[in-house]
Amino acid sequence: MSKKILYIIDDIELKYFEFNDLVTDFWIIKEYLENGYSVDVAVKRGLFIENNIGCAKTFETELKGNNIFVSKEQEKHKINDFDIVYFRPDPPVDTDYINACYIFDFVDIQKTFVINNPRAVLDFNEKFHINHFPEFIPKTIITSDKEIIRNFVKEQKEAIIKPLNSCFSQGIYYLNQNDKNLNSLIKASTNDGKTYVCVQEYLGHGEGGDKRAFILGEKVYEYSLRKLPGKDDFRFNTHSDEFFRKEFLTTKEMEAAKKISSFLSKRGIYMVALDIIDEKITEINVTSPCYFFREMNKLHNIEFNKMIMNDLYQLTENAVMK
Repeated sequence: MSKKILYIIDDIELKYFEFNDLVTDFWIIKEYLENGYSVDVAVKRGLFIENNIGCAKTFETELKGNNIFVSKEQEKHKINDFDIVYFRPDPPVDTDYINACYIFDFVDIQKTFVINNPRAVLDFNEKFHINHFPEFIPKTIITSDKEIIRNFVKEQKEAIIKPLNSCFSQGIYYLNQNDKNLNSLIKASTNDGKTYVCVQEYLGHGEGGDKRAFILGEKVYEYSLRKLPGKDDFRFNTHSDEFFRKEFLTTKEMEAAKKISSFLSKRGIYMVALDIIDEKITEINVTSPCYFFREMNKLHNIEFNKMIMNDLYQLTENAVMK
């Protein structure tokens, strides 16, 4: 059985060590520690190359009661000293993020199993590459051209514009053909026609929000939840119980998720979450998808974290033993 885990987290998690039950990483690290695994954590800027080998400056973690603590001192390790690495920094996928992914070009991924493979993450943008699955997505364009966007909004009457490399709903705007601010929003979002964006037809005219589908390897879970819009907003932007609702995936959504999971798992992307509106996939989250363990457990009266961990053990142990 594998014993050494490296978890690459976001800078803010290390700064405040915000490992609480709102954080997906907390549940997974806690499970490993409870079962006798050794877990170190690192951040993107702690990754480096020395003697042509991918390395990391890491902190040991320790479980005390229901809390996880991190050591004050860093240690230098070759990344290949670890059996399993979780690469889960949050976007933006900027230059620093890309360079951190490049470190893994100097890691033997036949020796160390990496979730999700950073090279594969670079090759699959969460919004750009939904176009691999046209039968499951809303009408979508990817462009920096302001005229193309204006024409698209005119055709659809309503649309959503999104940056390609952000997260947590940052930079997402609702566009309406009759809005006098339409040109200003398009100009600002595209950096005056210099920056690519994703523009999609507006969905969710009912209660709004989006449904979350959870994937691990090629397994799709029927359990789901809906993230409801915040007050006076069209986006989910408040992590509070009142903005979540119990859901299950429909047959059509399961079909789409299974096709996507098969496509991604063959490329080394195993932890995936889909955002779904009106049975259409609007985003495929592959960088640091949130599994909403606390909310799923409460809404469905299950131990969703145990389900995921059981499948993670099987996925990683089979890979490490190859």
